[in-house]
Amino acid sequence: MTEVSDREAPHRRVPGPARPVRSGGRRPPGPGARPARRPGPPPRGAAPRVIRLGSPRPRLRLIAVALTLVLLAFVVRLLQVQAVDAGTYTAKAELNRYVVHTLAAERGGITDRNGVALATTVDAYDITADPTMFTRERLKTGDGPEQAAALLAPILGEDQDDLVARLRPKNTELRYVRLAQRQTPQVWNQIKDLKKALTAKAESDPKAANVLAGVFADPSNKRIYPGGDLAAGILGWVSADGKGGGGLERQLEGTLAGKDGKIRYAQSGGRQVPTAGSTETPAVPGSDVELTIDRDIQWAAQDAISRQVADSGADEGYVIVQDTRTGEILAMADSPGFDPGDLAHADPTALGNGALQDAYEPGSTAKVMSMAAVLEENVATPGTHVVVPNRLHRGDRLFKDDVDHATWNLTLNGVLAKSSNIGTILATGQLGKTQREANQVLYSYLRKFGIGGYSGLGFPGETKGILAPPQQWSTSQQYTIPFGQGVSLNALQAASVYSTIANGGLRTAPTLVRGTRGADGGFTKAPEPDKRRVVSAKTAKTLAQMLESVVDDEQGTGTKARIPGYRVAGKTGTANRVDPATGKYHGYTSSFAGFAPADQPRVTVYCAIQNATRGSHFGGQICGPVYKQVMEFALKTLQVPPTGAPPARLPVDFTS
Repeated sequence: MTEVSDREAPHRRVPGPARPVRSGGRRPPGPGARPARRPGPPPRGAAPRVIRLGSPRPRLRLIAVALTLVLLAFVVRLLQVQAVDAGTYTAKAELNRYVVHTLAAERGGITDRNGVALATTVDAYDITADPTMFTRERLKTGDGPEQAAALLAPILGEDQDDLVARLRPKNTELRYVRLAQRQTPQVWNQIKDLKKALTAKAESDPKAANVLAGVFADPSNKRIYPGGDLAAGILGWVSADGKGGGGLERQLEGTLAGKDGKIRYAQSGGRQVPTAGSTETPAVPGSDVELTIDRDIQWAAQDAISRQVADSGADEGYVIVQDTRTGEILAMADSPGFDPGDLAHADPTALGNGALQDAYEPGSTAKVMSMAAVLEENVATPGTHVVVPNRLHRGDRLFKDDVDHATWNLTLNGVLAKSSNIGTILATGQLGKTQREANQVLYSYLRKFGIGGYSGLGFPGETKGILAPPQQWSTSQQYTIPFGQGVSLNALQAASVYSTIANGGLRTAPTLVRGTRGADGGFTKAPEPDKRRVVSAKTAKTLAQMLESVVDDEQGTGTKARIPGYRVAGKTGTANRVDPATGKYHGYTSSFAGFAPADQPRVTVYCAIQNATRGSHFGGQICGPVYKQVMEFALKTLQVPPTGAPPARLPVDFTS
């Protein structure tokens, strides 16, 4: 081979620096290879060695994942707020931004039969506050509630500490509290004047705070009773929550109350935002109620019974005045009474209506029912002779009249006129072949007269009295019930008995409401009362003549009830009284019942007085004058003239 010198090989390729071999790809050194050396610094003039950095992709991926998670959390939260819990957050926003106030419906009025107001409603305000406006952050003072309470307490008549507690409630998010209810416009005007003065002071003095800025007023109404205690037992009262608490106010709540409305508006700083709009549901006022009561007759009855209860030192008393033709109650008075507009000073025991809620044994006024049964069953006539001994043994008792006497030779009319217990027992004993049969017949008449049942008024707390079935009458009851002991009733039931007789034997259920008048002015008449025949017209007329003897005849027990120019029918009653506190007999129930004119009845009056402790306790002596006073006034008020016909004058006794 031809040798080539170094000069002849200028283009010979010289191997460069060895490239690093990756792990796993390194070839083993060949035979005879030199051991590897650590690379030294590159020779001067040589190109610098290139250092390759690690890949940034893992870190970028990590950052992207983190950002994705953060954005995902925001999206989930946004979906929760905007979609899942949107309603909840909207409600919270509206709670703070929007205010909803109740628009109280105006309560319907109550008038007498002539349209005279007995209960009415006037404008008033509920004083309210926003507790969040009394905080240190809002007022820049820590005693805002105390300052406000000190100003409001004397105006509202409320306890200062109680006001502080309401203005600083435990629930710090509470936006509405009521400080006082049904305040007069004058009260709210006083508060407004104070607010204006404090506002002016705060504008001139930056350090001053208007501590009443968070006090507001909601329009409301207030119940007032122009007559004070007049007819309070009938009307009842309205409780602090604006609902009927007793009497007709409670019974007719649905008619009188109406339906509340509401208004919703945006607010800021306790003030309405006029540009934000508002929604309002108007209140529907209640209907007015017209009663059968005549205010003037009611006043006369209440005055008469109050005077007599006070003069006789009695526990209580009642007077009922009823139109005999229609069953309408013209007056229902009891004593002691109360002022429904001032319950704070009322005697709790006087609340209610004793004429309907008290049950008591009527005594001899009930004898008219026994006589009605005897006449209707044709077992006797007014002239039937009845020999009345001083004592009568029946069952396990020895019976007597209210006075000792020699044997009386009376007619059946005389038994009623002289109010003989013994004569009544003898007469009713003829109602059956046996005493048991007689008891059953008498019971049937008592039930037809309404004894032992409700009157039909539906009045709250009304009692139906006590009348046991005849098979449950004790040995003594079967002889005491005919003269009014062992049976109980209320004053209205007793009056209704006499109205039934005055109405020709036709019982008309008593009524208190004539009708209602709605917001549109339309009048709706009350339903017609139930009517049923108890005794024949003939029997009723005979009974009326017999009752005249009680008042007109000198031997009668009711002479103090005479009214000059009028024929008066009536009956006295004096019964042993069961003391409600002990359940034992103590004192007397004194009563008088009757109607006038006796031959053309128009008005029934019933009076009862419980436990008189001064003067006489006999019904004719204590209740006869009340009957006369009230009856005279009622006849004049209703312009009922005397009939001018002579009295019947049935005989009272006979000569054997």
